[in-house]
Amino acid sequence: MDLTERQRMILGLVIREYIQNPVPVASKVLVEKYPLGISPATARNELALLEERGYLTHPHTSAGRIPTEKGYRYFVEYLMQQVELPLEERLTIRHQFYQVHAEMDQMMRLSASVLARQTRSAALVTPPRAPQSRYKHLELISLRETVALLILVLQGGLVKQQVLTLDAPYTQETLSAIAGKLNHLYAGLTVDQIRPDVADAEPLEARVAQIVRDILAHEDHQMSQEIYRDGLGYILELPEFREARSLKQVVDLLERGMFFEEMLAEVMERGGVQVIIGGEGRWDELSDCSVVMARYGGESRVGGALGVVGPTRMPYAHAISVVRYVAELMGDLMYEWYGY
Repeated sequence: MDLTERQRMILGLVIREYIQNPVPVASKVLVEKYPLGISPATARNELALLEERGYLTHPHTSAGRIPTEKGYRYFVEYLMQQVELPLEERLTIRHQFYQVHAEMDQMMRLSASVLARQTRSAALVTPPRAPQSRYKHLELISLRETVALLILVLQGGLVKQQVLTLDAPYTQETLSAIAGKLNHLYAGLTVDQIRPDVADAEPLEARVAQIVRDILAHEDHQMSQEIYRDGLGYILELPEFREARSLKQVVDLLERGMFFEEMLAEVMERGGVQVIIGGEGRWDELSDCSVVMARYGGESRVGGALGVVGPTRMPYAHAISVVRYVAELMGDLMYEWYGY
């Protein structure tokens, strides 16, 4: 908070001007466009002081100033007004989500599409996931006398299927009874809590229990998870990424998505909306980008993260309002549809 009220006002105006139009902002523009009550010379002095303190910089070919990462951070934390997404936009987004009929994959794809379209940025969404996979429900379906289909549903909505070759003929009634018993024993448990060697277990029960443990263990040890992406086309339209080198960097960034996974743990722990500007000295690959992220899902074990990626010249207030609303809506729908 080392800025005077006038410097704060001028910094906010420079950033808002530059967000709207990526052209260095000169003192003459500020004085002519806004009733600052100061001369161009005074405005130049204030711009110079803001540059000395690291909030602004200027291209060597221009007398105008552009914001630095420090300037954007100050703007987001102290100068930006929090805005709520307009009612019409909220109703439109809510209506779209209620058309997916509780299908998790559709909800993930829709959330990425909505985020990208509403912010004109690239969007990334991770599916809901528990820190440790948990059993939810099992079905055993007879395909033939000695062949059955195992369908395992995990908390978070993930569905795994496996065809079993049986040692002897089993009726659907017997398979359903085995599934019902395991559902009673294992609902909500993790791999470490499931024991396939219970004393009264039939051979098929023990075998199915071991398969369930193998599936849970595999999911727990997966180092990466699917990330839903959308909006790359919006990024390609921005002047910041028209050069071949910048374009390749941002495309590689979005395709790999590794930085998003690294941020996920922090977002899941902190909650709320997180704003990362220019990598902040931690992610070099984000030097020309900003990310607005949020956790979705209740305070329970299951949740995910979503966010948008754009240039540091991002309309932060609008991006934050969109990300916050979509995260809140997805959390409400997950509780309504799946109970978590």
